[in-house]
Amino acid sequence: MSGGDGTRRVRAGRRTVEVYRPDKVLFPGGGDAKEYTKADLVDYYRAVAPFMLPHLRGRPLMLERHPDGIDGPTFMQKNTPDHYPEWIERVELAKEGGTVRHTVCDDTATLLYLADQASITLHRWLSRSDRIDHPDRLVFDLDPSGDDFEAVREAARLLGELLDELELPSALMTTGSRGLHVIVPLNGRHDFDEVRAFARDVADTLAGAHPDRLTTAARKKDRGDRLYLDIQRNAYAQTAVAPYTVRPRPGAPVATPVTWDRLDDPELHARRWTVADAVEQARTHPWSGLLSRGRALGPARRRLNALRG
Repeated sequence: MSGGDGTRRVRAGRRTVEVYRPDKVLFPGGGDAKEYTKADLVDYYRAVAPFMLPHLRGRPLMLERHPDGIDGPTFMQKNTPDHYPEWIERVELAKEGGTVRHTVCDDTATLLYLADQASITLHRWLSRSDRIDHPDRLVFDLDPSGDDFEAVREAARLLGELLDELELPSALMTTGSRGLHVIVPLNGRHDFDEVRAFARDVADTLAGAHPDRLTTAARKKDRGDRLYLDIQRNAYAQTAVAPYTVRPRPGAPVATPVTWDRLDDPELHARRWTVADAVEQARTHPWSGLLSRGRALGPARRRLNALRG
């Protein structure tokens, strides 16, 4: 419903969220890209909420805000402003020299409020606030040197095969930008240092086997044309883009979970889904049951050590 003051009121469960300036263009059109407004962003997040919220609940967020649209300034917001409604969850966490009060998105109303704040992209922690030092996700970010998705596809295939050898379940997600994320569900018993060390050894093993195509070099100048196996997100206070979040690029692409067999689809690329069709993809439940199969890393570590000789 709309208000006479240029606002739109959207019902979400027991709450009503006011959307200010709903006609504000956040994604200008042009070329092949469609134009999308703040109202479109809110409508998308409302529709995708049932599929997205399980990936957000209990996790501290970093919000990527674009109040003037994707062509305007970007604000990376960690601390929750005092003016946010009291019903929005917050969690106070230690940082160097103090604390940060992160926003936590546990319900649809919060998701819509954040969309009204032009929080286009939600970046989530890999741990939950009740066990903040023990991640239950491990993320490999496959980052190509250019916009070469074939290199990403091949790297994902190689990484998936290695994780299968280590008997670890894994999930695949387009980033909505240039690459893919490969996510391993964990049982939350390991701290960030253990998880990061394991991720680094997996990446080093893969890059060592394919040195002409893959690299773990953190500095761009050392990578050449090789795809970067980025494991840097596996650390305290680091974040990764949340499944089904929108990215601030023309056409409003969405970070979208997919099944592994989709890797062979010639139409697959990092920006394959947008706010126009990502909900349809979500309804196929591409990660069905997978993320509840969190594993300990001990057996996989022993298998990896055996492979490395």
